[in-house]
Amino acid sequence: MDIKQLNKTELEIMKYLWKIERGFLKDIVEEFPEPKPAYTTISTLISRMVKKNYIGFEKSGRDKNYFPILKRNDYFKNHFKDIVSNFFNNSSSQFASFFTKNSDLSLEELKELEKILKDKISKKE
Repeated sequence: MDIKQLNKTELEIMKYLWKIERGFLKDIVEEFPEPKPAYTTISTLISRMVKKNYIGFEKSGRDKNYFPILKRNDYFKNHFKDIVSNFFNNSSSQFASFFTKNSDLSLEELKELEKILKDKISKKE
């Protein structure tokens, strides 16, 4: 599947659908904070996302029960690769350096990152 960058509203819809895993239009709209968008607006966006193959549906009478085709991990993995490629010369270590220098990580979070890296290194050795 060719994964394009989702626009802000598409990403919001996908986040809600990933959260609820499956639902009717009313269930998806219900996830939005107040003031909730119009059903017609979300319905139009979902129809476009179905055509893009990001969302699938099963007919249930006259309604459609929607579910994500685009997997959350696949989207974020692809998005992360784009960020590393476009902003860090395709270097994950440059990204990691930037991330650790520019985020206020606690000692506990740094130790967790260290553990993840050590585990990854030991699997590669």
